[in-house]
Amino acid sequence: MTELAKLPQELEEQRAGGAYDSRPRQLSRFRRAQIPIISGTAYALARLIGPTLRYEVLGWRHIDRVHSENRRCVYSFWHRTIFLAMWWWRNRGVTAMTSANFDGQILGRSLERLGYTTTHGSSSRGGLRGLAVLARQLREGHDAAFAADGPRGPRYAAKAGPVILARRSGCPIVGFHLFAEHAHTFERSWDLFQLPRPFSRVVLVIGPPIEVAADADRDTLSSKQADLQRMLERTRDAAESWFTLSATEQERQRAIWND
Repeated sequence: MTELAKLPQELEEQRAGGAYDSRPRQLSRFRRAQIPIISGTAYALARLIGPTLRYEVLGWRHIDRVHSENRRCVYSFWHRTIFLAMWWWRNRGVTAMTSANFDGQILGRSLERLGYTTTHGSSSRGGLRGLAVLARQLREGHDAAFAADGPRGPRYAAKAGPVILARRSGCPIVGFHLFAEHAHTFERSWDLFQLPRPFSRVVLVIGPPIEVAADADRDTLSSKQADLQRMLERTRDAAESWFTLSATEQERQRAIWND
């Protein structure tokens, strides 16, 4: 069953006064003991590598336009870019949604140490969770973020969560992709997670906002989900080809994304 198919039931639960479950999953004592150790290591790695990275940003004007209208962004991205994204958007007042499982709790602890607010949610086990928390954070002036294909894929397949949150909050979806010129890709991970090497160049490509009307029906939501899929594919193609382009072609791409 897709998220859009489950939407009417979850909206009915919301109208009845229920809230999306944003509690972390209960873990064994051994697992709980591991979380601060692993998250601390991840945070230390981010603090070690992050300051050495050199970012070039294409399309930041889209975010500036949303913020100039006194609205916030629903950031959406592919799961493989989490490391690069969490460093770039640190200490910017962003609320991030992570999964409620062991890996998600580790990521959440790391994000909090980098200045994020976090909530737990899932696109399975009872439907989309954490959206109520994200919607409230958007109303309170925070941007929100979560991986469009998370927490377990399939890779590069946009789920409905960002679209549903955009409809509920009135805030547009802003899709982006990051890519490091020099990095280790974990080929056996479902998301092809990319860990940048120190001093690598990184490109961040940000697409135009996607608006979702408050009265959008299921067909419209499906169409917006397809728009998000295309936007994330477009930004990924632009970012992951960036370092193969000639200087002339890079300048042409800068004009396209920045003007």
